[in-house]
Amino acid sequence: MKRMEFPARDRSRNLPPASPRLASHGSGVEEKQWRGEAEVGGAEAAAAAAMWVVWRKGAVRLVLVSAIAWAMLMLLALAFHLWSCSSSVGFLSEFDVVLVHAALCRKDSCQIPVADDPNAVVIPKRIPNRIVHCGFMKNGGADMDSVDVKYIKKCKFVVASGIFDGYDIPHQPSNISLRSQKLFCFLMVVDEISLDFIEKNTTVKVDDAGGKWVGIWRLITLHNLPFDEPRRNGKIPKILTHRMFPQAWYSIWIDGKMELIVDPLLILERYLWRGKYTFAVAAHKHHRSIYEEGDAIKRRKRYARPLVDLQMKMYYYEGMEPWSPKKKVPSDVPEGAVLIREHTTMTDLFSCLWFNEVNLLTPRDQISFGYVVHRLGDALKFFMFPNCEYNSLFILHRHTREHSSKVEWAKTIDEIVKKGLKESRGGLGLWTPYPADLSSVELPAVKRTSPAGR
Repeated sequence: MKRMEFPARDRSRNLPPASPRLASHGSGVEEKQWRGEAEVGGAEAAAAAAMWVVWRKGAVRLVLVSAIAWAMLMLLALAFHLWSCSSSVGFLSEFDVVLVHAALCRKDSCQIPVADDPNAVVIPKRIPNRIVHCGFMKNGGADMDSVDVKYIKKCKFVVASGIFDGYDIPHQPSNISLRSQKLFCFLMVVDEISLDFIEKNTTVKVDDAGGKWVGIWRLITLHNLPFDEPRRNGKIPKILTHRMFPQAWYSIWIDGKMELIVDPLLILERYLWRGKYTFAVAAHKHHRSIYEEGDAIKRRKRYARPLVDLQMKMYYYEGMEPWSPKKKVPSDVPEGAVLIREHTTMTDLFSCLWFNEVNLLTPRDQISFGYVVHRLGDALKFFMFPNCEYNSLFILHRHTREHSSKVEWAKTIDEIVKKGLKESRGGLGLWTPYPADLSSVELPAVKRTSPAGR
């Protein structure tokens, strides 16, 4: 195949047309003129090329700087997220904290539709109620110091918590408005062992009257406790709050391992006053049936398996069916770590009946809660709110040590008796002959919904 040959480029064709005036000067002038224009064009091209290189390098640098800045911003946001999830985030407003904690910190939490300003919350007028007495008798134990008895007489609004057996220290609530600081008494109920542990591990201040304080918490020490089992002693301030603090109109109970991060006045407005309820508690995250909860307690060794089975057999025999969507309540099992109450006759009665079950049978109050609700029927109106809102009310801290007792590991009744694990002052109903034969009672089958047992 024959190569195509292109004619040599005639540079003269790029020259400007000859001017008649310059024609007489000859081709030398034309050549100089062309060279000058070519040199100018080359300089402009070189300058343009240099500018292109500079612009290209600048663009690359800009992209790199932007990427680094974005990465630093993301790292800063992540650091803030991790810090905010492990602290009280005190510089944010109450509403902002709820949003931050719900949106960032926990996958199982959600926004709480609380009011924006605790100062704008209107406290409704209360109707005096009859006092329901239960749980205490003269010389029955759980005695307070006289200085504490005098202090709590002024408490109409209470945030209460408790630490028993020295497994924790008080966690300071955050985002508490000045109005709530003046309105609420923050009462931390402890036993003597816990008081000693707290005094050794944190700063306890003593006021002029002799009252002991850890931050905002007023320590209320109980003496001569009525039960052998610390878990059972802890149910006294938790369930019988209206008896511990008889002057209180409203109370919010939180477990000792929790740090409250929502203003208590906003909590009362959201869960009681807005819907005209007198009692509110969250639904359990996993369990709906008390038989699911009992199965989980046995798997996690939170109390003696045969005694948990015995309690559930009693309840099943007495008509406590497994939860189903046909029931009027969202769940038979609550998250018992947060209880929100107005101290009315009915809520006080419910608390007394609930404590009777805890006193008579096992101290696992999440089992007995559903049974008492079942027995009261339509007489008790309460608000069981979504679990995701419950998880936005607090920051959960680890215990300094895990509480355990020997009875929790017992597998048979004979083992409890032979090893002397039987409680002497609690759970006596488990050892009292039941007026029916429970040996033939078969508990409902349980579908396990949580691998960890919770």
